Amino acid sequence: MPQSNAAHDMPSSARRRDYSLTGPEAAKALEKGLVSGQWYQCPISRKRLKELMQRRDGPALRDTALWLAALAVTGFGGYWFWGSWACVPFFLVYGVLYGTMSNALWHEMGHGTAFKTRWMNEVVYQVASFMCLFEPHVKRWSHTRHHTDTIVVGSDPEIVEPRPPSLLRMAMSLVKLPNTCNTLRAVFIHAAGRMDEEEKTYIPESEWPKVIRTARIWLAIYAAVIGLSLYLQSWLPLMFIGLPSLYGEWLSYLFGLSQHVGLAEDSLDHRTNCRTIYMNPLLRFVYMNMNYHLEHHMFPMVPYHALAQLHEEIRSDCPPPYPSLFAAFKEIIPTILKQQKDPAWFVRRPVRQAAESVAPAQSQATAS
Repeated sequence: MPQSNAAHDMPSSARRRDYSLTGPEAAKALEKGLVSGQWYQCPISRKRLKELMQRRDGPALRDTALWLAALAVTGFGGYWFWGSWACVPFFLVYGVLYGTMSNALWHEMGHGTAFKTRWMNEVVYQVASFMCLFEPHVKRWSHTRHHTDTIVVGSDPEIVEPRPPSLLRMAMSLVKLPNTCNTLRAVFIHAAGRMDEEEKTYIPESEWPKVIRTARIWLAIYAAVIGLSLYLQSWLPLMFIGLPSLYGEWLSYLFGLSQHVGLAEDSLDHRTNCRTIYMNPLLRFVYMNMNYHLEHHMFPMVPYHALAQLHEEIRSDCPPPYPSLFAAFKEIIPTILKQQKDPAWFVRRPVRQAAESVAPAQSQATAS
């Protein structure tokens, strides 16, 4: 079992950290050499890695077609039974496909590795971004920073739950309320032709016109859907576009929590801040193999369909995988509760001693 550790000899209030990308933690991370630092990589032959990095259209065409077919079937079922309780199971599945799997698709297409054909990646990326409420150009650059400085406080804009985690915010995140409010606020700001100060730190100025144009297109689409709902005096149009981003998000949020929450911050070793979790074939399909999250962060140019093979190549140099999502949350939930009182508490994953030298901010933690 992994060993939990906590910082010591300081009151919890002194260990609260500023997660802002323009705050004091950003300067501290830069001073410590954590920003864009040298990351540990598990040994793997160049030849084998090159084989695993090969892009193919076939797997993504198959999985995207299955996703669209499942959306069509469940969406039609929801429409056909609208007005009765029989529509509920159809919309529950439709919501997960819309709100959760679109998130996974957004992620894979954003890396540009799912399809070999570039325009296919881009088309699905734009559609999936709209469905999961991630502004495509903003998130492309924030996710680039997330991979460059994974869980480096003050530099990573995609830390799911800053310490100490807010239980209220986490409960609301199951229906994506915090992200939806933040995204809609940003969309209105962008549609007005302005950019947030923190966004300016990681989005090139040349991309700002694309952000503004996309925001205006999104507002036009939502205005049309809301207008149609008002005209029909029915929630049905919103059940297909808009609301699924809320009621279908819960599984995506659980996936997101399982990736990094409770693990080391400010470490330059993905073995200390990422989880690999074994999942059944259905969950792997919906999640597009991102359960192999350690492998993905260590070698992000390996396509999702090759991550299981990559896992077998480097598993001997990695901490033991979690046997299930349930097993991961048996660790995550107690850690979150402990971090309410001590934000410095984190789970130390068992890795080779050589990795200790690349976790400067965590090296003073002592075994509990």
